[in-house]
Amino acid sequence: MRKIFPIIFLSILIISACEKDDFCVQNPITPNLILRFYEDANRENLKEVMRLSVWAEGKDTIQSYKSIDTDSIAIPLNSVENKTIYHLKMNNIDGVIANNQTATFTIEYLTKEEYVSRSCGFKIIFNEVDFSSDNTWIKAFTPNTLTTIANQNAAHVQIFH
Repeated sequence: MRKIFPIIFLSILIISACEKDDFCVQNPITPNLILRFYEDANRENLKEVMRLSVWAEGKDTIQSYKSIDTDSIAIPLNSVENKTIYHLKMNNIDGVIANNQTATFTIEYLTKEEYVSRSCGFKIIFNEVDFSSDNTWIKAFTPNTLTTIANQNAAHVQIFH
């Protein structure tokens, strides 16, 4: 009987020393900016951008957005800065380099870290978001400002071309 108490005590000590597994199941992703492209003439209709390439100022082209045909994109914002500048190049005529049209799309914002959990850490929320464009092939966009970008469940900006 005396030998069983140390074994029970040692077992309880070992079991209580184990840490609970932490898994991040809350999907705390820092949201991407979602852009949807629409016809300028009929603003209800989605319109693909032909041979679209996207890159941030001073960076390489985003590999998943290199010369593709699409009606929407999800692009990351720089969480270290308060401004991100993207270049969106399209060629909807014949694919010849001389016919490329490049638009500059600028996003300015304030960042705020939001604690999610011990296992997930922090995510970034973008507040007081302002958009501007040089309006080369982008004819218009809406909205010009957003209060916050906290998720990526729906498009944040509609771009008309």
